[in-house]
Amino acid sequence: MPHEFLALLMAIKDPRRAQGKKWQLGPVLLATILAIVSGATSYRKVHRFIETHRRKLNDAFGFGWKAVPAYSAVRTILQGLDSAEVERVFRIHAAALSGGARPDAAGVVAIDGKTLRHSFDAFNDRKAAHVLNAFALDDALILGHLDVGDKSNEIPAAQAMIEELGLEGRIFTLDAMHCQKNI
Repeated sequence: MPHEFLALLMAIKDPRRAQGKKWQLGPVLLATILAIVSGATSYRKVHRFIETHRRKLNDAFGFGWKAVPAYSAVRTILQGLDSAEVERVFRIHAAALSGGARPDAAGVVAIDGKTLRHSFDAFNDRKAAHVLNAFALDDALILGHLDVGDKSNEIPAAQAMIEELGLEGRIFTLDAMHCQKNI
């Protein structure tokens, strides 16, 4: 399964120009994900994780790294990614893990929104980001994320997420704001 996930990560469009591209996108993304899951909270900590576990990563995934990407290379790679493309790949992976849509089993999906801490930008007058998440309780799996627009709220975003993820026929748990007569 990890190699299938690596193949999905490799399918993400690499925004960097081809000339001078030293590090492949998929391996850097997988190593970064593993670093974050292990507690890395900065680019330097991601670099340290990769540096510490380079041999294990080479053995497990066949990266063939003789050296590791610098923290600035990791930052450049991550900041250049298209978030919609990354979300698409993660949704494909989540669908594969959950066995796709199972019409015979209703399944319970929890949908909840959260405002991301420290995501506001006072200098550029940007409000904090608000993200809606869908979580499959039976599979203990996050099915997807959806940004809630500045001029909107969770109600239309939840309806859009249910439609996008093909979750019709499931049982949903949502906040009280979704208990409206016309929904």
